[in-house]
Amino acid sequence: MSLTSEGEKLLARCRPALEQLREAEAELTSSTQRPSGKLRVSLPAIGYHLLMPFFPAFAAQYPDIDTELDFSDRLVNLVEEGFDVAIRSGEMADSRLTARTLGHFRFVLCASPAYLAIHGEPRSPDALKQHRCILFRFPSTGLIQPWELAGFQLTGAHQARAALTVNNIEAMIRAAAAGLGICYVPDFIVTTMLARGELGEVMPGYCERTGTFSALWPTSRYLSPRIRCFVDFLKTHWDMAQAPASPRCP
Repeated sequence: MSLTSEGEKLLARCRPALEQLREAEAELTSSTQRPSGKLRVSLPAIGYHLLMPFFPAFAAQYPDIDTELDFSDRLVNLVEEGFDVAIRSGEMADSRLTARTLGHFRFVLCASPAYLAIHGEPRSPDALKQHRCILFRFPSTGLIQPWELAGFQLTGAHQARAALTVNNIEAMIRAAAAGLGICYVPDFIVTTMLARGELGEVMPGYCERTGTFSALWPTSRYLSPRIRCFVDFLKTHWDMAQAPASPRCP
């Protein structure tokens, strides 16, 4: 069975009112009960690198919260699709959403020690055109992600030699670790591999792009205890993981 188009419209109109009733009830009981209930979270596809190192501790501390994680790069409508909170990067243009900054990251160039031993390490952005580059194509737009370096944008006016093009960041990282070329990724994704020596950072002084992760929820929505404790927990543990802070590119 499925709703008619009229039923879908009615449900969309009624859902905010039902949500307000649920949240009002939660507010009345929150002073006597620990956080509980279902928590639906939307994250980007790479969000598991951000969340999963901390999630077991969150689940242990708040066993009464039933968390559902949806990893997707598509833009979601938090109210209509029933999400409590979303984790996203970049600037938030929707004024209907309240945002809280969780942490910052930067992009890095990296390659495997085996690749660098054979091909050498590039010393300037222009030298990258002579190297094997692993490029990322955004699934949503089909565009190639540019490599934004100091005074230089590879794959923009300057074309790279693409050894491989993928639309999955995990595949790109694994390809780089296997020695197929140089990749351009957010630093928090490759922190462990850099520490283990599976990848090495290339030309750190030329990296200039940074980014921000934020937690979002509807401005009109009551901030329930389970949302508040989830956001607070993630913020605290992100800060702990980043201390001391990663060195910034000049």
